Amino acid sequence: MRQTVSIERIGAMRCEVGESPVWHAGEGALYWTDIPRRMLWRWRADAGAIEQWALPEMAGSIAITDDDGILLAMESGIYRVPRPDAGGPLGECTLLARVYHPRGDMRFNDGRCDPCGRFIAGTMVLDTTLAMPVGTLMRLDAGAGFTALVDGLIVSNGLAFSPDGRTMYLSDSHASRQIVWAFDYDIDTGEPHRRRVFVDMIVHAGRPDGAAVDADGCYWICGNDAGVVHRFTPAGKLDRSIEVPVAKPAMCAFGGAHLDTLFVTSIVQAGDPLSGAVFALDPGVTGLREPLARLQPRREVERATSGTP
Repeated sequence: MRQTVSIERIGAMRCEVGESPVWHAGEGALYWTDIPRRMLWRWRADAGAIEQWALPEMAGSIAITDDDGILLAMESGIYRVPRPDAGGPLGECTLLARVYHPRGDMRFNDGRCDPCGRFIAGTMVLDTTLAMPVGTLMRLDAGAGFTALVDGLIVSNGLAFSPDGRTMYLSDSHASRQIVWAFDYDIDTGEPHRRRVFVDMIVHAGRPDGAAVDADGCYWICGNDAGVVHRFTPAGKLDRSIEVPVAKPAMCAFGGAHLDTLFVTSIVQAGDPLSGAVFALDPGVTGLREPLARLQPRREVERATSGTP
């Protein structure tokens, strides 16, 4: 079912590849990244102010950390920067974990935190025309580097979790794949298992790109190349589709004071003055608060909480 909703454009900027929108609830602001232009963006809802900062590498995905910083999944690894002050410069990028890709022409792509604050992101070859299945979904282990969770990916995308955290969703958005999988997810260990097809996007409009889950447990995913955002029920049934004013929506995220706004980033296209913009939609449902990235090992968090020396 096609659904018509209220859509507003955020600001006047155009990103080459706008990705990884994340709502910072405490700040009342939306963060996102422009991957090839190596930029971090922020829109503050109260003032409508838009700011940007240059990054040293391409950042495929970001997260807000539990110590009020920004986590950046870049080309050479996972970095942290302090949350920038309004109008201030971006602080120093601190390397948390270096990644060793099987090829030199790779970077991180889509990623987010699981419900326990573990940051998970997938890798890909920069030239997608090569269709090389050497990408890996990785978990950042606090103080211990990375753990590989899913391999054989071409373009890792669509990572999201059910409200109870027991189902993990993952897509491969390459034109030769276009599959969304579901996994049982062990929230105690951070391990996915029992992989199965959740949605075969070949039979739906658009390639599967970035995704989000709402409070009802439904999975929202951008239909890249088709100008739509789809909502699928937990059973994998298409519930509704919302048309957006650009052909290549890239990723969606819930935000706003009541988590009832769906923000959608997009990819620039020649001849389309709206492409590359960020949009705010009224989807008629609420989303889930994005978990903070937990940077301390669990035992250190427990000690800090209990006051144990």
